[in-house]
Amino acid sequence: MSDGSSHGIIDAHQHVWDLDRAEYSWLTPAAGPLYRSFGMDEVLPELEAAGVTGTVLVQAADNDDDTDFMFEVARANPVVVGVVGYLPLDDPERAAARLAELQRDPLFCGIRSLIHDRPDPGWILRADVDATLGLLEDADVPFDVVGVLPEHLRAVLAISERHPRLRMVLDHLNKPPIGSDQREPWSSLLGEVASNPLVFGKVSGLYSAVGEPGDWTVESIRPVFDRALDVFGADRLMYGGDWPVSLIAGGYTRVWNGTAELVAGLAEDDRAAILAGTARSFYRL
Repeated sequence: MSDGSSHGIIDAHQHVWDLDRAEYSWLTPAAGPLYRSFGMDEVLPELEAAGVTGTVLVQAADNDDDTDFMFEVARANPVVVGVVGYLPLDDPERAAARLAELQRDPLFCGIRSLIHDRPDPGWILRADVDATLGLLEDADVPFDVVGVLPEHLRAVLAISERHPRLRMVLDHLNKPPIGSDQREPWSSLLGEVASNPLVFGKVSGLYSAVGEPGDWTVESIRPVFDRALDVFGADRLMYGGDWPVSLIAGGYTRVWNGTAELVAGLAEDDRAAILAGTARSFYRL
């Protein structure tokens, strides 16, 4: 499926990781099929089949080793057009030095931290973390918010007030309750968050929240996609394949086909925005 533009499709959310190169605290044998190293060679055929011409690698560990590894992979794979790396948000001085280093690489396009793995959902609002978010705001570096709880969306509301120039994107739309009839408070909070025109959303990682992750269907995703489209508009939504995490939900091609079906009925310009244009402009690719 074409995105209607001359630029091809941008996958705004992809991972690689190497268990020998970095420590991934969340990757244990309990992660099942994800508990191994993943390189670009495994997903390239599926990217090509989907028409993806550019991907954004996103951090998978809160350390510099993972970020350095992503840059190595990016330099060896022209399909990678951007890297969202890690900063120690709770150490503003060290974060400032590392940010200056990252900004020297033309592939650097954003920052993320695994806030959803922290026991305290309010960690992102701490004074030391807030100071580093101010650094990102001043540098016009976007921040990927990997939230999973209503409290994470409420934190984004607070950050929007504290840092009105900070561009943010909600990874996986903050994990909506797909498979459940109860979409509150996610739906209302999403609308509040979207009132900030500098907050965007990723149509990525939209797996079932009830039962097995792979139990999702296009029709179970459609209500949350429609809600996101309603509050953000296509020009603030971007596609992400979420590989290799997507393996627990049927794999890259199944996820891509589901996304393609979701956007098939949109106007050509809206489809082009979600599949390429929004990511290109948000990450300044």
